[in-house]
Amino acid sequence: MKKILRLFFIMIKIGLFTFGGGYAMIALLENEFVSKRHWIQSNEFADMVAIAESTPGPIAINFATFIGYTQSGVLGSAVATAGVCIPSFVIIYLISLFFDAFQQIRWVTAAFKGIQVGVVVLILSAGFKMLFQMPKTVYNIICMSITMICLVVCSLYAVNFSSIFYIITSAVLGLTVYFVKWLCKRMTHEKGNKK
Repeated sequence: MKKILRLFFIMIKIGLFTFGGGYAMIALLENEFVSKRHWIQSNEFADMVAIAESTPGPIAINFATFIGYTQSGVLGSAVATAGVCIPSFVIIYLISLFFDAFQQIRWVTAAFKGIQVGVVVLILSAGFKMLFQMPKTVYNIICMSITMICLVVCSLYAVNFSSIFYIITSAVLGLTVYFVKWLCKRMTHEKGNKK
């Protein structure tokens, strides 16, 4: 019960201070669960990011649900998801009540401009950490390079290409490489048995 309550309050804290959506949350989650508490390993964290990104729904909620499940099963996933959603719900509800008056306050506008810069730094920080922790295999380097080139080309030529296609293409490539390796291993094993 203590672990579930701790998980709930950690998720409330992360949900309260994560401006900029789920990608900005990744750095905070990694700091909290990998560096501070050692509840998960860095390679597991990278897998969780991939799963949270590729499943339907907001990445923040998927991530919280997955972390909660790894820590305390179904109850943990429900508690973690509730914890991460409550701050956003309360803040957006309060802002919606006073939205017009809220927009007129200059210092609020200035604060949000500063927060935007902070969000970019958080996202870059999480991205670089995951990049350096990624196994440097030929497949990973080729897949990442092709994706980066496609992103840059699509941005330069203003081609509207959804990030979903990058994820699906990378998943298909990963499955293809896995299947080819499995097939080669099986054929080698069968040749060895025939001798």
